[in-house]
Amino acid sequence: MAVSFFDQFASPSYMGIPLIAIAIALPWVLYPKPTSRWINNRLITIQGWLMNRFTNQLLMPLSTGGHKWALLLTSLMVLLITINMLGLLPYTFTPTTQLSLNMGLAVPLWLATVLIGMRNQPTIALGHLLPQGTPAPLVPVLIIIETISLFIRPLALGVRLTANLTAGHLLIQLIATAAFVLLPIMPTVAILTATVLFLLTLLEVAVAMIQAYVFVLLLSLYLQENV
Repeated sequence: MAVSFFDQFASPSYMGIPLIAIAIALPWVLYPKPTSRWINNRLITIQGWLMNRFTNQLLMPLSTGGHKWALLLTSLMVLLITINMLGLLPYTFTPTTQLSLNMGLAVPLWLATVLIGMRNQPTIALGHLLPQGTPAPLVPVLIIIETISLFIRPLALGVRLTANLTAGHLLIQLIATAAFVLLPIMPTVAILTATVLFLLTLLEVAVAMIQAYVFVLLLSLYLQENV
């Protein structure tokens, strides 16, 4: 039976239980829990330092009203990075290659930023649909264009994360298959292919972290417009 390269992105299930739920819940088990001691160990100290640095960097351009989202955005960042990194291990499943999961994260959070803007500052939120100084004949066209761009934002968030991770995993599988096939035929070419595979894996590690940061950063920018 011919197996498609895209079968690795199908959501697996065992005894009728979707394993995507376990893959999402597992990362939280891997992180050490804060202790009641006065002095923490090195791992918890580094973890806390990284959280503080990321939170400060993310919330610096936001007003005071947006600081209420600190826990949510930081937790989302940690979740996405952990899932993306664990998905690079052999025989694992990456939930963020599923568009349904990414859209399930992007749409509610984007909608929350829009509703906050409509509730707290409706005039400014609606003013984003029409740039200042627009000629009168272009007003209806610009309103339609800005409205479409507003509703495309969650789609862009979900598709960007899905496409980058799917493309990276697919390239890794293709190059690994090529190296395995070429090994008994042309060992030298197989070694060069394996070197390319190693470099691509390092690139995919960077992509896994960068895409998680971009997802949360864009959400913070959408929030900045509405607080």
